[in-house]
Amino acid sequence: MGANMSGIVSDTNGDALSSLRPRLDDIPESCVAMVLMHLDPPEICQLARLNRAFRGASSANFIWESKLPSNYGFIMEKVFGDNTKKTVNLSKKDLYAMLCCPNPFDGGTKEIWLDKITGGVCVSISSKALKITGIDDRRYWTPISVRESRFQTVAYLQQIWWFEVAGEFEFQFPSGTYSLFFRLYLGKPSKKLGRRVCNSEHIHGWDMKPVRFELTTSDGQHAVSQYFLDNPGTWVHYHVAEFVVANPNALTRIKFSSTQIDCTHTKGGLCVDSVLIYPSTLKTD
Repeated sequence: MGANMSGIVSDTNGDALSSLRPRLDDIPESCVAMVLMHLDPPEICQLARLNRAFRGASSANFIWESKLPSNYGFIMEKVFGDNTKKTVNLSKKDLYAMLCCPNPFDGGTKEIWLDKITGGVCVSISSKALKITGIDDRRYWTPISVRESRFQTVAYLQQIWWFEVAGEFEFQFPSGTYSLFFRLYLGKPSKKLGRRVCNSEHIHGWDMKPVRFELTTSDGQHAVSQYFLDNPGTWVHYHVAEFVVANPNALTRIKFSSTQIDCTHTKGGLCVDSVLIYPSTLKTD
């Protein structure tokens, strides 16, 4: 009997002690929010599933304001133009999610998005926004539809003596180091029996002399790199150079080019998709 009574008392005390122990639900939402501010967006979203306090804290505007790039107002104006006012009532969390999706601008010839983990600004510039020598002559260049392109269309070179692709881009970048790439493909991509295949019929001339890639910025940065184009049937990101943005409140103008102008031989069988600008800490996809 004494043993049984002892057990009951013990259980009762145990329940009482258990009810006094702090739980996650007892943490003030404001404290949770202060902790979440130091985590990456994916981690914040995972912790939001724990309970009501974490879910509420994860939507705090000041958390997501700290994840947005310093130039997000400039990005909104670029992407939405006169419709920017329609986004005023969005929470900063919804705004971050919106900017993490590819957002076309300049007539759909460019796209901008944020890296979901770091909030870094990424830009893709379509071949349609580039100045390509001979692009209007169908003997040399033709537009072809390609699913692997963000823009669904690329410029395909059949044959030419003077290969020159150039462009420029002016933007207010957050401070940091950025890398610029040309996205190219040797061959003509197509599908056969549901499979992706590469037509290498026109590939020639790229093994005789390297392609020269060049980048300059409005604040005096300049770099040159050279590559022999290879790996037929594969989209390759040719790294041109890095550039540094020191003043996030100023516009940075970038000029870039890709040339192979040795007129002793022709070259052909190349797809020009786009130019990519990424924070240097990120890997291209």
